[in-house]
This record gives sequence, C-alpha cells and structure tokens, in this order.
Amino acid sequence: MTSIAPTAEARRSPVLTLLDKYEAAWPAEAAVVQQIRTLVLDHADCFDRTCRPGHLTGSAWVVSADAARHLLLHHRKLDKWLQPGGHADGDPDLAAVALREAAEETNLAGLEVLRGKPTLLDVDVHLIPARYDAAGELLEDAHEHHDLRFLIRAGGNETLVGNEESNALRWCTPTEVRALTNEPSVLRLLDKSADRLAVK
Repeated sequence: MTSIAPTAEARRSPVLTLLDKYEAAWPAEAAVVQQIRTLVLDHADCFDRTCRPGHLTGSAWVVSADAARHLLLHHRKLDKWLQPGGHADGDPDLAAVALREAAEETNLAGLEVLRGKPTLLDVDVHLIPARYDAAGELLEDAHEHHDLRFLIRAGGNETLVGNEESNALRWCTPTEVRALTNEPSVLRLLDKSADRLAVK
C-alpha cells in the first residue's frame, strides 16, 4: 500500500488550530499570534530552519515532577538563561519538537506535555542575531524565531546532563528564576505556568 505524503496545507493545519485556540484564550496577544499565523500561511517551508524571514521553533517550559521548580539553561550562543527549545527541522508537530529538544538538551527521560486549554502555554517572536566566524565571515544571517511554547513536566529522575548548546543547566524556584533573568518572555512563561498549574 502506497502512503501519500500530506499536503503542505494539511501539515500546517494543526499549527493554525493551536494558534486559533491560543488567541481565543489570550486575545490581548492577537498581534503576535497574527504574525506567526502569517508566516505559516505564507511559507510552506515554515518548519525548516532555512525559511526566511523566520521559521517555527518549539520550546519547553519544564517543571519538576512536584511542579515546585523550573528548568533553565544558559544558552552558549545567546549568553542568556532560557528555556530548552529549538528548530522543528521539518517536523510539523511542535509539541513533539519541544519534547525532543528538552530531552536532547537536558538528558531528562519521562517528559510529558501538560495539555491545558489552550494546549500552547505561550507564543513569542524574537530576533536571532547574525553570527560571524573569527575572520568576520557571515555564518548565519539574522532571522526570526516564531516560537510555540509548551508546558512540560519532568519524570522522577531530575538529574540534568547538558550538551554543547548550553553552559549550564539549573532547576530553579520562581524566586531564583527572577534572580537569573529579566527576559520578559521567560518571566511570562513563569507566570503563565503558575496560573496553569494552579488550576485544579
């Protein structure tokens, strides 16, 4: 039996549904949702890192099994404390992308997406600066990451083992998160996760 690859429209449809449900829950964020929606509608290759002016990425806001601590990593290239996440590399399932990136960047097993209403915890569009080698040659042009963010819970083993993308990994209380970073999008994740986890 021959399998038929999904059309570009069918591959993008689940992301558009996620965005519609997110916008209904967070109408004040309609502008950034529309920015991401436009990228998805205008670019069939939005899941590929070569897509310009930007592309979709998936991020994981990881909480400990008891939901008391939050995972931050110190990103080597960006020199910031951030949540795990990365490129879709062609995968239209952004929740799976977030899970994969979190597992690769932390070596945590047993991660699970905590699906609420909406499934997305947050969305963000941010500029990734151009990168140059030591001789000043351009390695990668500046571009945007259109980031879909999911709330993810760790399993029982919370021992962290990083990879080459980060300088450090740390479990943090909310107070420690605020001491490490003043990045608005990270603090937004912290606040939204607290609201989501407080709902019984």
